[in-house]
Amino acid sequence: MLTACSNPGSATLVRPSGPQVEDAEAARRTGRIKEFQLLARQGQADLGGPTAATWMYGERLPGQEIRVKAGEVVRARLTNRLPQRTTVHWHGLALRNDADGVPGVTQPPIEAGAEHLYEFTAPHPGTYWFHPHHGTQLDRGLYAPLIVEDPGEPLAYDQEWIVVLDDWMDGVTGTPDEVLAELTAMSGMTGGHNGHGAMTTPTPGTSPKWPHMMMNAESDALGGDAGDVYYPHYLVNGRVPTAPETFTARPGSRVRIRLINAGGDTAFRVALGGHTLTVTHADGFPVEQVETDALLLGMGERYDVLVTLKDGAFPLVALAEGKRALARAIVRTAKRARAPHADARPRELTGRLLTYDLLKPTPAVRLAGRRPDRTLTLKLTGSMAAYDWAINGKKYDPEVIEPIAPGERVRLSFANESPMWHPMHLHGHTFALAGGARKDTAIVLPGTTLNVDFDADNPGIWMIHCHNVYHAEAGMMSLLGYEA
Repeated sequence: MLTACSNPGSATLVRPSGPQVEDAEAARRTGRIKEFQLLARQGQADLGGPTAATWMYGERLPGQEIRVKAGEVVRARLTNRLPQRTTVHWHGLALRNDADGVPGVTQPPIEAGAEHLYEFTAPHPGTYWFHPHHGTQLDRGLYAPLIVEDPGEPLAYDQEWIVVLDDWMDGVTGTPDEVLAELTAMSGMTGGHNGHGAMTTPTPGTSPKWPHMMMNAESDALGGDAGDVYYPHYLVNGRVPTAPETFTARPGSRVRIRLINAGGDTAFRVALGGHTLTVTHADGFPVEQVETDALLLGMGERYDVLVTLKDGAFPLVALAEGKRALARAIVRTAKRARAPHADARPRELTGRLLTYDLLKPTPAVRLAGRRPDRTLTLKLTGSMAAYDWAINGKKYDPEVIEPIAPGERVRLSFANESPMWHPMHLHGHTFALAGGARKDTAIVLPGTTLNVDFDADNPGIWMIHCHNVYHAEAGMMSLLGYEA
């Protein structure tokens, strides 16, 4: 763990548990403490027929949700029964820095057989989730929703459903560590790739030499290469399409659906057959309501939608973008209605697709108009062929921390110079897109620049990284640090 919080050539930085962090946490803490027990363990996950030896939180996949009200304190004790170290990252929350779960930066990793207490205030209502931030553990079964309720909830609805999307290979075709080893072993290869970096073998996952490779996954919406890891299964709430979860309600019911992409290498295009979705939140923060037929979620992104249900049985489909496969659940409002076929692809998947420019924040969460005090250019570099993903051409080094000053308006300029899309995630803050919508994770397409702004109002040392777990582990991560 970092002990000397100073960067070469910069001022001294705030320590993850320093007095500035304590002061910021004290200002947030307004509610009661709620206690939770988390057990990270090895187990067998039933995917709805297929089973997989994997790592999970408790007995469930996804893990049991944590639910609190805004201003309440999460006190979660993790017991590590895994065969290696781990941590927990509370994705999307503007929480205290020493609870952020980045090993060697905000905390020491939790040793096998040890326990660790996370305690932090959940300041903002919304849909969040938690997962490890240690190696490739995210691409196992270690993830669960974290729902922060709004005590003054303005939305009216009859039911609420949580839908967690995932791409799955662990315990079926191999492990995430084996995938990373295969991907990095390609470094230095020449030839054998198309213009987007995918190998030219026509069938995914069948090469004896590269069994974990997804060949020729292409998506116009993602600017070309959609992903590079072959997954045998795609899941909604831990279940394969042939054994889907069924959500039931009465016709005419108004339902809030909280969508979370917990995948490692897959963007999902989501639609509900026969229905229009009304988007109300992006990454936990409210937006002016906008209708769409389909949503595209990069890894780590979340959307909340409202839908008024018709009479019948309908497919809730999550298409693995560019990968020719899907995950699904069933929405049923009539007992005798015939269930949709397992590979049904509703026409809404090819209808209106929500784009960032359509997202407008509600007035309460819009950042005040202000010019940036500091602009940080983050060039997203690397290629599939060399597997040298990095920021500004440099692989992640926990000793290199970019300083920012408390109270600044900071602009992050993500300049994607690589041939692949990257869902970029900022810890401990939300940023504003060009239209003002608040998010913490955003897709940056190849050959484009995405500018986002945030206020430096949460002291500590914070990570910025690609939420493709394999890109991150290869080196596409960086750190920001508040000057003391």
